[in-house]
Amino acid sequence: MRASMEGYRFFTNKEGHLRSGWRAAFFAVVFLVVAKLFEVAASMIILAVVPREGFLAMTVNFLTGAVVLFSSATLVGWGCAKVFEELPFRSLGWWPHRGWLKNAALGSLIGAASLLLAAGFTAISRGIRFTFNPSPATTIGQTVVVSLVVFVVAGAAEEALFRGYPLQTFARAKLAWVGVLITSVPFAAVHLMNPNVSRGFTFVNTAVAGIWLAVAYLRTRSLWFPLGLHWSWNWTQASLLGPPVSGIQRITPAPLLHAMNAGPDWLTGGAYGIEGGAACTLALIISIVVVWRTKLISMDQAAVEAPASNQ
Repeated sequence: MRASMEGYRFFTNKEGHLRSGWRAAFFAVVFLVVAKLFEVAASMIILAVVPREGFLAMTVNFLTGAVVLFSSATLVGWGCAKVFEELPFRSLGWWPHRGWLKNAALGSLIGAASLLLAAGFTAISRGIRFTFNPSPATTIGQTVVVSLVVFVVAGAAEEALFRGYPLQTFARAKLAWVGVLITSVPFAAVHLMNPNVSRGFTFVNTAVAGIWLAVAYLRTRSLWFPLGLHWSWNWTQASLLGPPVSGIQRITPAPLLHAMNAGPDWLTGGAYGIEGGAACTLALIISIVVVWRTKLISMDQAAVEAPASNQ
């Protein structure tokens, strides 16, 4: 009888709900299955209607991958919240709560300013030199507008996965620090597969970025603020200033500025982009403090008042 009770406590809390670690693990397994099914279905549709080469094909493929990621994480997160914690869709952080638009706008401003701060560190040291792109205005405009849509959708996808249900369920169990660690490390690890990786700074900076975005969620209990930080950092870097985003440059063939790396790479990030250097580390640390201390954001009160889940 004693062994049976110990096993019961190991898997469930005193209310009979599955513990947060098992909830997050279940989410991860089901997400992988659902995402693969969605990916196969989306690939069949794309092959039938979209050209296989060119800027359009590349953009559609990138957007499709982001939509698959977003829809899978959101659907599975919603199911887990409903089944394991008896919570509504609103708990996922995408509900337009009071102040959500202000949060998204403020996040966008802080995200862009944080990237500009990192770029400023590289420019002051003459590690990166910026010049205007001589391409036609229509070509630059197309890049700026199309990439804005791409980065918003891609940012929403990563937020749904990494700052979505796994972080949220740990936060409700009063184990937010565990959720931040468990979501930030995989967030950093998946970026190691990107082109031109600088393994030391890439992992550290992306993990710090994961903490930055997780703090933004915990301050508001919604995903609008971290989404603003996320997409605007990427868009300002790639579409306005010109360096690659996490080693990827094909999304923005004609940015407003050209960035010429003069090194040292440990500061500028080299071919990986600003996220691969110390300038990014410093800017993110400063921005984390700003995000943590700002009083301008709005809290999703319904999410805060949701029943807490025991560990």
